[in-house]
Amino acid sequence: MTNTEALLFNPATYDPQHFDAETRRLLKATIEWFESRGKRQLLADDHNAVFTADFLEFVAKEKLFATFLTPAAYADGDENRRWDAARNAALSEIFGFYGLAYWYAEQVTILGLGPIWQSDNEAAKRRAAADLADGQVMAFALSEQSHGADIYNTDMVLTPTEPGSADAEAGILFRANGAKYYIGNGNVASMVSVFSRRGDIEGADGYIWFAADSRHENYHLIDNVVNEQMYVSTFRLENYPVRAEGILHAGPEAFSAALNTVNVGKFNLCHGGIGMVEHSFYEAITHANNRVLYGKLVTDFPHVRGNFVDAYSRIVAMKLFSDRAVDYFRTASLDDRRYLLFNPMTKSKVTSEGEVVMTLLLDVLAAKGFEKNTYFNEVQRLINTLPRLEGTVHVNVGQILKFLPNYLFNPKDYPEVGTRQDAADDEFFWRQGPARGAGRVQFADWNPVYQKHSDVANVARFYEQATALRELMATAAPGEAQQQDLDFMLTIGHLFSLVVYGQLILEQAAITGLDRDVLDQIFDFQIRDFNAHATTLYGKASATAAQREWAVAALRTPAVDRERFDRVWAQVASYDGAYEMRP
Repeated sequence: MTNTEALLFNPATYDPQHFDAETRRLLKATIEWFESRGKRQLLADDHNAVFTADFLEFVAKEKLFATFLTPAAYADGDENRRWDAARNAALSEIFGFYGLAYWYAEQVTILGLGPIWQSDNEAAKRRAAADLADGQVMAFALSEQSHGADIYNTDMVLTPTEPGSADAEAGILFRANGAKYYIGNGNVASMVSVFSRRGDIEGADGYIWFAADSRHENYHLIDNVVNEQMYVSTFRLENYPVRAEGILHAGPEAFSAALNTVNVGKFNLCHGGIGMVEHSFYEAITHANNRVLYGKLVTDFPHVRGNFVDAYSRIVAMKLFSDRAVDYFRTASLDDRRYLLFNPMTKSKVTSEGEVVMTLLLDVLAAKGFEKNTYFNEVQRLINTLPRLEGTVHVNVGQILKFLPNYLFNPKDYPEVGTRQDAADDEFFWRQGPARGAGRVQFADWNPVYQKHSDVANVARFYEQATALRELMATAAPGEAQQQDLDFMLTIGHLFSLVVYGQLILEQAAITGLDRDVLDQIFDFQIRDFNAHATTLYGKASATAAQREWAVAALRTPAVDRERFDRVWAQVASYDGAYEMRP
């Protein structure tokens, strides 16, 4: 028995019964706020780059961020406040569905809270909880114009105050001077987590995270560096006073706090991207399936149906992988750090798939995809930001490669990870420990889930490719010079990512009872994508003869099944008119 119910988020029918009553109320209230604003107003605000102040008023009124982003330990007795990755993912999908700017306001608040919730500074944590309850938002000030997000370099300098000076008497430990760049919410955040270094100490021992307030007179807002609703600020601190109650982390611990914050923050990119492409899909199929060209429905053309089936299958795969990754993230501990692989996968692989989906749909819609009265136009303009936020795809694939040896060759027994939609507080996020040791993380054996589904034709063929990758790494692995060639290694990383992607897709497919036809269609594109990267490897100037021979041998033809394709197309066509946003 397989589940053939609608697989895409639809605001008109959304009823998340698996969540508690207050979570359901807030998710539905959020949908209603957007629908009540209406499509024309939301698009006009996007076109005119109107800051999301009205949305933040709604957030404050409903205590939305306070409820979703406050750890239970600081909930002040409110049983609904907790950090729950399952419902945070659902909220990210809704935000993405209606506009990246709304998702972004929460995203940078999450990042800003990271160094705070991880710290031992109880005063700062209580202040953050109170500010969230008051409707405030946060910001994360790591990057700088000349250094980007290079955590090893910062020109935000803290100068110690002189003993016995007026500053010292006033409890001021440092004066901060320097500028930050590309800082979301930097125009309104009540607490801006700022990465800095002491001017009197060299190296990692001098790192400091401290909390600043954008409303302080020594905090100078300079500009919004993008022409969008999102306020991506640049600001300068001039002799900004830093007191003990504002210091969050010092020394090497500050380095780990930065990376662990990004671990939490970038996890939300996948679900935001999923919401964006889902809304676009509704617009695309409803338009194309009712448009006549050359005396035929647009969707009667074989290439159009092919694009839609491919796009639909990829969206479903994005959802399957991301939803399953939530379970691993929520079950994580110092003894189970598999999330450190699945996290950059959600960021780099899932968001990149969003770009692929939009290209497939844009190739159908053509000029319609650029019209200003469509949400599609907004998404096709912004979808490419997600793979490039919180570290580029290249950075994240580089992280993914660290896990390849243990994943492919050195499995470990773990208790089975179940579906985690329970109303639990994910407090491990704030005690992830030192940001090192990725190469020592082990994984459960990935083979059984592939073998279990090998009765599905394209799963079986892709499994042959996955095992071939292991054979490549055992017999013709990259040599020392190739390992130093990031361009070459990224191709290996993309091949490896497909194996990991397939694993969690299959796990979630089994949990949800995914329709077998859709699963087969998903692995149709998995095979084609593997073929593409294998062909890229074949063409690398530095590839060895053995590696080129492997690349050719690893190619597979997807199992073609016309009837299966037609059944999946019927699912695609069923979304025609299934959702249209209120005008």
